[in-house]
Amino acid sequence: MKAIVIREHGGFEKLEAAEVPEPLLAPGEAMVRVRAVALNHLDIWLRRGVPGHKFPLPMIPGSDVSGVVESVPAGSSFAPGDEVIVAPGYSCGHCQACLSGHDPLCLQFGMFGESRDGGCADRIAVPARNLLRKPARLSFEEAAALPLDFLTSWHMLIARAELRPGETILVHAGGSGVGSAAIQIGKLWGATVYATVGSPEKAAHALELGADAVIEYRTADFLAEVRKLTAKRGVDIVVEHVGADTFERSVRSLARGGRLVTCGATTGSDVTLNLNLLFFKLLSILGSTMGSLSELHEIMGHVERGRLRPVVGRVLPLAAVADGHRLLEDRAVFGKVVLTVP
Repeated sequence: MKAIVIREHGGFEKLEAAEVPEPLLAPGEAMVRVRAVALNHLDIWLRRGVPGHKFPLPMIPGSDVSGVVESVPAGSSFAPGDEVIVAPGYSCGHCQACLSGHDPLCLQFGMFGESRDGGCADRIAVPARNLLRKPARLSFEEAAALPLDFLTSWHMLIARAELRPGETILVHAGGSGVGSAAIQIGKLWGATVYATVGSPEKAAHALELGADAVIEYRTADFLAEVRKLTAKRGVDIVVEHVGADTFERSVRSLARGGRLVTCGATTGSDVTLNLNLLFFKLLSILGSTMGSLSELHEIMGHVERGRLRPVVGRVLPLAAVADGHRLLEDRAVFGKVVLTVP
């Protein structure tokens, strides 16, 4: 089958279009014919490499997948021809962590396109429990834009930061996949949402998604703007996934008892933390990775009812994967970059 393969870390030239053997099905797995796959910063990290982390190369990237079922194990509620979304994280499904809804704590937890082959290919083999029905109202491109970012943002805000109605949230990079999802989830939960964005065009999109105010971080200091917006009180929650460029000011943006929740560090992971602020203001710093399968099913219920919607910024063919990486690196798109698989 045709696939994009990363055999070693480096530049865009490491995104190799290749012919590879079709995946082999393990017991309990389904085969999905890929129709669309969305890009994430994870794909950039896989290509570039991350100091101190070893990826099992060669690897087919792509964590966000939608497609059509080709085969399923006996007893599955799915059948060949069903249109599906693939949950991006997998785990054993039977340990204490999995059974209590804490899948990312499973010792076997992994992600497609990071620890096993992903969806930048004609087909992908996945555990049958990872299949979710694609809402009929969504295109394959829209469906692929949903799972990873909405699950990540949901877990950050609802499970980790324990968002309550009426609280205030600062969402960094409101034009990113995580950011655009967090804006919607915050408003769904009755929060006041402030978002940072990089341009007037992205500001307009963030307001359309429901943000109560936007801060253009290239022309304004978001910390000063947060103080103005909150009458110096600060926000209850900061959704942080930028890292070194924003972390210290993000902590200073918090109100007493505030929570900073982080799922990534796109500008670097080496940050400083003022411990006086941490204990005098009773702050919480929370790490978050992905979320549980049960949370994704809950999210899909809101998608079905039109309360949450995917944000697709650009659609490209799979062969243009390098262009997709450039768009992500240049922060040139509001929402997701999605690749179609013919």
